Amino acid sequence: MFTIEHDFDATVITLIDETEANTRPLNEDVVILTFDDRVVIEQMNPEGDEVARITLTMQQLTELRLALNLPEGNYRLEKPES
Repeated sequence: MFTIEHDFDATVITLIDETEANTRPLNEDVVILTFDDRVVIEQMNPEGDEVARITLTMQQLTELRLALNLPEGNYRLEKPES
């Protein structure tokens, strides 16, 4: 399950872990904040009261999206000529 909310300066997507009873422990929700120039991914650390936070530039997000569909190897995106 997930939710999408539009705030003033960001879109907030929350991924809510769901599972069948007694199949595995539930994970903490993942919150994804999207801004014009970056994406922030947050998840509460189940071991304590700290939030783990990862910030990706839009270029890093593009590379991550592409990497999910590529085989093992080294890659570099070519920038289009202006």
